[in-house]
Amino acid sequence: MLTNDIQFSSATDSHNHSLETLNHLYEYDDFMMSVDSVCDIGCGSEGKDLEWWATRTTRDDNPEPLNIDCVGVDLFPTMSLASRYKNIEYWSQDFEHLLMPEDKNFDILWCHAAFHYAINPLGTLANFYKALSPGGMLVISVPQTTNIVYHETEYDQRDGQFYNHTLTSLIHMLAVSGFDCKSGFFRKFPEDPWINAVVYKSDISPMDPRTTRWYDLVDMELLPESAVRGINKVGYLRQKDLILPWLDKSYMEYCK
Repeated sequence: MLTNDIQFSSATDSHNHSLETLNHLYEYDDFMMSVDSVCDIGCGSEGKDLEWWATRTTRDDNPEPLNIDCVGVDLFPTMSLASRYKNIEYWSQDFEHLLMPEDKNFDILWCHAAFHYAINPLGTLANFYKALSPGGMLVISVPQTTNIVYHETEYDQRDGQFYNHTLTSLIHMLAVSGFDCKSGFFRKFPEDPWINAVVYKSDISPMDPRTTRWYDLVDMELLPESAVRGINKVGYLRQKDLILPWLDKSYMEYCK
């Protein structure tokens, strides 16, 4: 599916939403200097997030380009952005079935406003796991389609979306797919429909979701500490038990 996301009125609006996370990441100088490669999953026709990664510099008085190797993935036939930058490549592919060269892995998979179009989200996450380098980072922003607005519950179902992702369900799927959520970062404001997650590829391969239980994920240390406490208390994950950090180093939200 083409990812011109109707959640936003334009590619610029989508990118402005991305910048809330991108600007936090950019504050981590050592992290940014360690990034060699980024894949923008569902980059859209204009690739504004992809261009952001490709044009990063150090934050020194005399900035030096980081020259991050960038790949955009979407289903458009071509993307003009790739012809303007030597460090941008475009792959016309379905991101659910990402075809990777055998010698290619990415330090970061950036997936803003795209994952909610996946027909098989667990299979997609397993493919993301394979595409990442050891310890690589996955960044996902996905809308929740059931929200409280002015004290009333609203249910939305847009074209191409078949799942209502929640913070608890996203943590569940990420952990089962081998992503380290214990060391990760999450954000979900009550008044904001967007769920944001930053997690890392662990050394535990994706598991069978039919046989993997919450206590298995606890034992494998893939879950945030607040999630572990809640699961040990009631046997499953409740959003009201979650206390999660975000990238700005000061945010710690009770996710109620």
